[in-house]
Amino acid sequence: MRPAETPEHPFGPADLYAPFRPRATRIVSFLLILWVFGGAVAFVVLVEGLDRAPRSYQVGGMALALLICAFLYLMASVRAVPTPEGLRVRNILRGADLEWAQIVNVRFGERDWVLLDLADGHVFPVMAIQRVDGARAQAASRRLATLVAQHEPGGMDAGSSSS
Repeated sequence: MRPAETPEHPFGPADLYAPFRPRATRIVSFLLILWVFGGAVAFVVLVEGLDRAPRSYQVGGMALALLICAFLYLMASVRAVPTPEGLRVRNILRGADLEWAQIVNVRFGERDWVLLDLADGHVFPVMAIQRVDGARAQAASRRLATLVAQHEPGGMDAGSSSS
């Protein structure tokens, strides 16, 4: 098991490029998926026992449950994967492949997740690092900031890049 990313346990070179994923959101989302799906199955079984209930109640109830579960899965599957070339971010509805040179700054903004200030003036959210994860999120944002600093022109890796 990998040690926690805390100031007492700094991340090593192998951990530096580990994917970023939220912990609390994943746990809550998967628990809610089980709860919603279980409730939908119970609803279908209970409605089956009613004489007057049309089949559309069952189909509609299951369709609604599947839509909710799909959204919860999208929330649980957000991530950011760093590579030597850049950062691949997958948020709930949109993602991006960013080169390190595009990222100017990493910060926790007014929202509950990390924001990237981009060279073109835009701000891009990274929902994989969420404030609800507490110290783990702080360590992850520091790790992401370290990666950005290493890849900036004149940074630690500037001499090893090939053009």
